[in-house]
Amino acid sequence: MSMHTRQNRQKGSAMVEFALVGIPTIFLLICIFEISRGMWMYETVAHAVRDGARYASVHGLNCTAPPQCNCSPLPSCCNWSNSCVVSVAQIAAAIRDAGVGLDPNQFRVTLNSEPLNSTSPNSGGKGPSTLATLLADNSSFPPQAGSALGNDIVVSGTYPFTSALAMFWPGGGKVTFNAVTLAATSRERIEF
Repeated sequence: MSMHTRQNRQKGSAMVEFALVGIPTIFLLICIFEISRGMWMYETVAHAVRDGARYASVHGLNCTAPPQCNCSPLPSCCNWSNSCVVSVAQIAAAIRDAGVGLDPNQFRVTLNSEPLNSTSPNSGGKGPSTLATLLADNSSFPPQAGSALGNDIVVSGTYPFTSALAMFWPGGGKVTFNAVTLAATSRERIEF
């Protein structure tokens, strides 16, 4: 067998080895990238919802300082509840700012205020609506009945995740995968 024939056989075996090992490895790397992208999107949704609940529970127009008491003796005659309000648009802006990379037209958000030790939300909740819709809502939240000290603010969000793996699917026809809904909920107590 000549040297030239042996080299041709080795070239053919290298292509077969690449087909058996290289293509599945590339597909595995793409799958790892897609799983990582899905995990990043889920963590972003959870972070945005958590920030929105935190903002709603501690911020408002006059909430930069704790409530004051103008009576004596302290604290028996004081009503420590705060009269500050925050708008739905301000909460939605906090969610949008924390949810970097999420489309506000696809991000669905629900805002609720729950009395202490309750399992059902008040009637003053907002949503589920897209974040883009909530950004234009200037009504106050929580409603007066739900803004008492010790009540819980519950913010829930859902976001669709569609994998890009469909473009690598073998075959000539159009392939689409169903979207997976990423959901997160956060609960924060109104402390002051």
